Amino acid sequence: MTSLGENKDWDNFSVGVTESEYLSLQTVINRQFSYNGWFTKENVRGSLLKLGSSLIYSDLLNWSSSYTFSNEPRTIAVIMAGNIPLVGFHDFLSVLVSGNKIVAKLSSDDKTLLPALGQHLIEFIPSLKERIVFTSGRIGEIDAVIATGSDNSMQYFEQYFGKYPNIFRKNRTSIAVLKGDETEDDIKSLGSDIFDYFGLGCRNVSHLMLPEGFELSRFFEGVISYGEVIHNNKYGNNYDYNKAVYLMNKLEILDNNFCLLRESNELFSPLSMIHYQFYKDQSDIDNYIKEHESKIQVVVGRDYLDYGQAQCPAFNDYADGVDVFQWLNKL
Repeated sequence: MTSLGENKDWDNFSVGVTESEYLSLQTVINRQFSYNGWFTKENVRGSLLKLGSSLIYSDLLNWSSSYTFSNEPRTIAVIMAGNIPLVGFHDFLSVLVSGNKIVAKLSSDDKTLLPALGQHLIEFIPSLKERIVFTSGRIGEIDAVIATGSDNSMQYFEQYFGKYPNIFRKNRTSIAVLKGDETEDDIKSLGSDIFDYFGLGCRNVSHLMLPEGFELSRFFEGVISYGEVIHNNKYGNNYDYNKAVYLMNKLEILDNNFCLLRESNELFSPLSMIHYQFYKDQSDIDNYIKEHESKIQVVVGRDYLDYGQAQCPAFNDYADGVDVFQWLNKL
């Protein structure tokens, strides 16, 4: 089977997708970059392939079978972010698998991909047409709401949707804990956790915890294969801006021509920059994670989530640690 990542037509339509349906989806993929300069073909196809490889019937059944849902479907509004392609798919799937109706308010940065997938889903299961609504405008009558946005969005969410049962998600980011004996392949895989989707996701690593004495050149050497990110205009502009700001303010940074390293204990770092700090022992690591646990989405490392797996969450790996299925079950 030819993958979506290859530049030729797919001719295996025996799985139930017609040629016209496939070509229609390809057209949507090819147009994303004109809508959003962060959504390259590689990133969009990568997101689709990761989702496709996770949608295995037995896994879906294991995920959902331990919950019992009301026979009365609820109408759930899901206000989606648009930082990476299809970032709201897990909420979309959770609402539908739980038997509820979704009103998906799409981000202007990602407003065509999910409707395209939704249309394919309806072609397989026509009854879902009555349970899926996409909108970019006003949300009508609902029973509950899931909203994802920046910290600044919280005031808006509280003002307009605070009266409903809700899950409101704020800014988060991810960290990596290195032991010092990582292989070159480990660090290369860590590069995927950092640079996939240009570092825009909450599961992207933006902060490194390094053992004292760690040679930073090892990190730069391990991630060199990700240097092509600099050719994206949006990423390149962020890199140039941040580099200029720090140099003009005479702040010390390290630079490998596509990524900036700055020693700092601050959790969040600007796009194209990675913060790092040195630790003495495990207690330093544990204390830092505990101090920032409400802002950390994922911890990557040998004793944590494996390198290269930050962007591959399981169905029960809920954002912010809130079990969406359990929450839906209690409505």
